[in-house]
Amino acid sequence: MTTEQKKGIFWLAYKDFKAGILMDNPLLVLAVGLCSALAVSTRFENTIFMGVAATFVLVCSNTLISLIRKQVPNQIRIPIFIVIIASFVTIVDLVMKGYFISAYERLGVWIPLIVVNCIILGRAEAFAYNNNITRSIADGLGMGAGFTLVLLIMGFVRELFGTGKLVLFDKTVFSLGSAFQPAQIFILFPGAFIVFGFLIGFLNIIKERTNNG
Repeated sequence: MTTEQKKGIFWLAYKDFKAGILMDNPLLVLAVGLCSALAVSTRFENTIFMGVAATFVLVCSNTLISLIRKQVPNQIRIPIFIVIIASFVTIVDLVMKGYFISAYERLGVWIPLIVVNCIILGRAEAFAYNNNITRSIADGLGMGAGFTLVLLIMGFVRELFGTGKLVLFDKTVFSLGSAFQPAQIFILFPGAFIVFGFLIGFLNIIKERTNNG
């Protein structure tokens, strides 16, 4: 029995959660789900809704797949995974359409496309299908938190420096003032890649210092 097994399942679950935030971050390390992240991060508010939606689908699909994994025939596991993921995405889609109409209209097709987001299906296949429910929930929460954290930083930087202000629920919550000249490149795709590149570099610095320390 390994040291990690002796510490128990909750220690492993903690490590799974922690890994999803930094060391195995789905955007900065695994580089999956980039299209939606780059597209919706023009506004900070968009990233809140997308992060919560993706995390909800991740946790729920991981949980259900882990519960039924021993009953799922290996030959048809992918179609089953997609049906499960699509069911939870439909819930998110209907809730947003009913209660958060303005955010739903801005995010548009990116909410339904969570079904084919590589993060969701990838974790179902690589992790939930092979691990128990506790670790699968922790993995979903960690990956969701890591995805959301990067989205929030990108949305904050892009909206603030691209427009000179932050707007939440149609109200300006922070402004750099009229003297500030917005750099509109930040709300365009080149700005998304610039911010994303700096975040990758920052994470690599943290990992290098962690390994050397």
